[in-house]
Amino acid sequence: MTGSARLGIIAGGGALPREIIAACRTRGQAVYLLALDGQTDPETTTLAPHSWHRLGGAGEIFDRLRAEGVREVVFAGKVKRPSLLSLTPDARGAAFLARIGFRALGDDGLLRAVAEEFEREGFVLRAVPEVLAAPGIPLGPLGIHRPDTTAEADIARGIAVLRALDPVDVGQAVVVQQGMVLAVEAIEGTDAMIARAGQLKRPGGGGVLVKLAKTGQDKRLDLPGLGPETVAAVAAAGLVGLAFDAQHTTLIDRAETVARADAAGLFLVGMPTP
Repeated sequence: MTGSARLGIIAGGGALPREIIAACRTRGQAVYLLALDGQTDPETTTLAPHSWHRLGGAGEIFDRLRAEGVREVVFAGKVKRPSLLSLTPDARGAAFLARIGFRALGDDGLLRAVAEEFEREGFVLRAVPEVLAAPGIPLGPLGIHRPDTTAEADIARGIAVLRALDPVDVGQAVVVQQGMVLAVEAIEGTDAMIARAGQLKRPGGGGVLVKLAKTGQDKRLDLPGLGPETVAAVAAAGLVGLAFDAQHTTLIDRAETVARADAAGLFLVGMPTP
């Protein structure tokens, strides 16, 4: 990661954009924040120079990045995907949507098209782990709790389900209990999916959240992420732990995430990429 180049942060919700700002500040790298209407937490904008933009405003976004001297860009944070009808794109955004056509219907296809568009405009896309320059996530349990044999079987089942869903570009997370798939992540996002799984839990205990990046997805965009809020959601749903791809997951506020999992009696396991 180039320390002197000003980094543009396309910021969604959650703590990840703030963590990136802090990492850049530590190494003396200037940043510019593009806050997205209805997505970015207002508190994030207090930490860096910024401007607000709507998702469909592609032309003004590119123009602002250039005006601010930004050439490297990272996408960070949760973005609730709007319907195509609600985007109200500007002329540049409308041309983009017309060009990508059916690719706008799937998350992965849309993200690839966005990446290509930024590169077409001359920007360099950076991955979140590259920007954070955080130490790698170790394999195995990160805290004091470990999965039992039932949880290990549920993890294996979750991996199989997510890999089977890869071709249809659905989601990056699933909840499995005693071999039963309680919920698969769709457009509602991970936290809402976890809450739904909690309502569907069967007697007998157990229940595991599994998160994986899709096979072949652009790792610069929309890597699976988890943090203290995810741990809180898993605990509230009555599940017993979380398992994730250690190489391709953004772990937000690692120390706090592990501490909360330990306190809640949950295992937190980094897996090799399946």
